[in-house]
Parts: sequence; C-alpha cells; structure tokens
Amino acid sequence: MNIKPIKTETDYRDALKAVEGVMNAKPGTPAGDTLDVLVTLVEAYEARHYALDPPDPVEAIKFRMEQAGLSVKDLEPAIGKSNRVYEVLNGKRSLTLPMIWRLHSMFGIPAESLIKPPEKHRAA
Repeated sequence: MNIKPIKTETDYRDALKAVEGVMNAKPGTPAGDTLDVLVTLVEAYEARHYALDPPDPVEAIKFRMEQAGLSVKDLEPAIGKSNRVYEVLNGKRSLTLPMIWRLHSMFGIPAESLIKPPEKHRAA
C-alpha cells in the first residue's frame, strides 16, 4: 500500500477508504501498523480542516449535567447558591475564574469550553 500525506480532499477520501479496508486489522501486524499510520494522517488532516470550536460555556455545563445526571444542587459547590447557578445557566451571569476552576476540577468540564465567551456576548 502506498501511504502518502493527505493534502487534498481527494487524498482525504482515499485515506478514509484505505482505513475502511484495514479497519479490522490486529495491532502489531503489518495491516495494524498501516491502520495506525492512516488514522494518524486522517486525524491530522481533520484537525487542520475540520476543527471544532469548543461549545458555549453554558452548553458545556448543561451537557455535563445531562451526561452525569447532575442537578442545580450538585453545581452549588462550584458556582454558589441555587439562584446564582440559575443565573449562570440562563446566561444572566458570567462565570468567574474561581467558578471555572471548580467546574473543571469537580466535574471534568474542559476549561477551554468554560473560558470561551458566551455566544450572545461575542461580536458578530
């Protein structure tokens, strides 16, 4: 198999087809090594051309709440009393740096998501 850098969208589609062909390869085999190299190339191309922005901070918090079955009460140690939690969740209050660090350390919410300005506060 001829492995080459992915420079164009056509190269990308070809690499995806090649990955599909060796998807079930066992690690440590020549086919498994080929799969590993192809996936690395595809991931690098996707990171450059299809990068995703971190979610809005409030959406990141709500997602973690849903994912972990958290309630407003569970967020109080990180944000403050329930009225403050509701203000944050409704976009009426911004997160402070201490809130961001507590949300990150207590609930594993990526800090990059929490420090991003909320959608409604960004310039168009």
